[in-house]
Amino acid sequence: HSHSHSHSAPTSSSPNPHGHSHGSLAVRAAFVHALGDLAQSIGVLIAAYIIRFKPEYKIADPICTYVFSVLVIFTTLRLIRDTVLIILEGVPRHLNVDQIKHDLMKIEDVYSVEDLNVWSLTTGKSAAIINLQLSPGSTSKWEDVQRKARHILLNTYGMYKCFIQMQSYRQEESTACANCSSA
Repeated sequence: HSHSHSHSAPTSSSPNPHGHSHGSLAVRAAFVHALGDLAQSIGVLIAAYIIRFKPEYKIADPICTYVFSVLVIFTTLRLIRDTVLIILEGVPRHLNVDQIKHDLMKIEDVYSVEDLNVWSLTTGKSAAIINLQLSPGSTSKWEDVQRKARHILLNTYGMYKCFIQMQSYRQEESTACANCSSA
């Protein structure tokens, strides 16, 4: 289970901008299971020594089992939370959608971010689908805008995949119903 804490600037090969590698859920679950077995064995060993030297303290066995079971539950809760986040296609905890939208709006020639969807594919891998509306008269710059948006999503926010749809500026047209305007 590798867990690096280098908080240097992310590179294009680093999927997570914080320098953390969390591994797959299956590997983490296996690790937690092995850790739980080890903790329970230590609990049984401690209880056995207590009972061996003080037979009147037979209550030590269920107490040790309970204490070490609580420790295993706490290590499992994070795994369950991450699994639910992936299953429900939730936004990863380390990403702020409002900040991503703000950074995309800073790109020259972006008029608006019409749609922004971010979700977890798996642990440490997130994806985004965005729809950018270009400023009036800047449709010839769509490749440059798309390159800048992709750079922000992949390098700044560590997205694994991103899909960017571009559209020209369209002024909102008021389409009043003929029946409503005569009423």
